[in-house]
Amino acid sequence: MAQDTAPIIQQLRSGDLALFRQLLAMFGRAFEDEETYCGAQPRDAYLESLLGGESFIAVAALDGGTVVGGLAAYELRKFERERSEIYIYDLAVDENHRRKGIATGLIDYLKQVARERGAYVIYVQADLGDDPAVELYTKLGVREDVLHFDIAPSDGPVKLDVLHT
Repeated sequence: MAQDTAPIIQQLRSGDLALFRQLLAMFGRAFEDEETYCGAQPRDAYLESLLGGESFIAVAALDGGTVVGGLAAYELRKFERERSEIYIYDLAVDENHRRKGIATGLIDYLKQVARERGAYVIYVQADLGDDPAVELYTKLGVREDVLHFDIAPSDGPVKLDVLHT
């Protein structure tokens, strides 16, 4: 990236499959997990459905048409009030483009999307030990210490004394 030019930040939509696949590859490199992001990518129709849907948000930072950063987020519509919140699922910047404000720019762009959608909050989790992510999110928001649990749907049923109808 030239020092006097900033990347272009844009939301990816239906029809942006090539850029979305670039985003997946960049996530794989940035997270050092290319198998997860590139090993068995979904079919075009699946990705088109995702990009064209209402709940998924993909934002990319482009330098000369190449994805150098991006985020994937989900809008979660609430049931207790007519509002939503947005969860940043993945955010990464290519190693050669870090410390240039791209991650902050991606989040600023997502804040605009959130306002347009009427979301009341954007939230994200960071892993302990991921100091750059913790530093970024601390600069931009309020920290909450929470516990995260993964529950596998393939585990056997929980024995409850509840009648299911």
